[in-house]
Amino acid sequence: MTTHTTDPSRTGSRRPRYAYLGPEGTFTESALLQVTGGEDTESFPCSDVVTALEMVRAGTADYAVVPIENSVEGGVNATLDTLSTGEPLLIVREMLVPVAFVLCALPGTRLEDVRQISTHPHAWAQCRGWIGRNLDGVTHVPATSTASAAALLASGEPQSFDAALCSELSAREYGLEVLASGVADNPNAVTRFVLVATPGHLPEPTGADKTTLMAHLPDNEAGALLRMLEQFATRGVNLSRIESRPIGDSLGRYSFSIDAEGHLADERVQAALVGLHRVCPIVRFMGSYPRADGVRPRLLPGTTDADFRAARDWVTSLLGSGSGSE
Repeated sequence: MTTHTTDPSRTGSRRPRYAYLGPEGTFTESALLQVTGGEDTESFPCSDVVTALEMVRAGTADYAVVPIENSVEGGVNATLDTLSTGEPLLIVREMLVPVAFVLCALPGTRLEDVRQISTHPHAWAQCRGWIGRNLDGVTHVPATSTASAAALLASGEPQSFDAALCSELSAREYGLEVLASGVADNPNAVTRFVLVATPGHLPEPTGADKTTLMAHLPDNEAGALLRMLEQFATRGVNLSRIESRPIGDSLGRYSFSIDAEGHLADERVQAALVGLHRVCPIVRFMGSYPRADGVRPRLLPGTTDADFRAARDWVTSLLGSGSGSE
């Protein structure tokens, strides 16, 4: 597994500071522990993704750990939108966390007593089928995280909900009783988290990397999306994720959040970015970093670094000699 080494230029001699989507007991904290291991750190649980990322921008945290994608629900909009606007931030690592939920409540609560359940909207979406089959007429009370729902339920203060969907760790941590386990509709669900920092040294290429970008399309141009995608396809760069997000200034205007296979140091990725910069009015680079699953891309003929260098050298030779046919 790829490990993250704290950049000493960010922290000096003090402990590195990590902001993350809290409170304690969230799946995000599990992702944070993948990063820190036994490292001596300061950690700051935040009430939402935006707060964690803005702590990095403000310099009150060196890194943020936030969810960016779920295998069932897709991209985490708050993360994608915050990374796509404001002062630049870079993704320097990704982590994968298997997601399993329990339904929990205050001791003494019966399953048939549950009428309203609080959890994060992504967790609710992943358990909707089980809830529909087992709890008739139950409604959702949105929470900023799965653990915050458990924490509120255990606080002793009156709440508008009877139960929470969260991790088993959160249920234990807050002294709640598990009413049902294995309530997720997809037992193979995984959430992808990212480690975010201010711009600095990029992680070294490993051969199994991702590059994350945001790009705007030109307004009212037929085929604009096709031209954008062609910049990747013609250079042999596969996209592992592409999602549209509203720009927000008017209806019908969208940007695209993209994960491309490869590293900025790769010739094919550089060529794709050059092409993207030519056809898109705004392109934001948001990091090149190792893939958590270690899967290497399958390179098509003519798309290796050596192929690109040989082609460029040939053109250089033409410019120098005025002839050439190889």
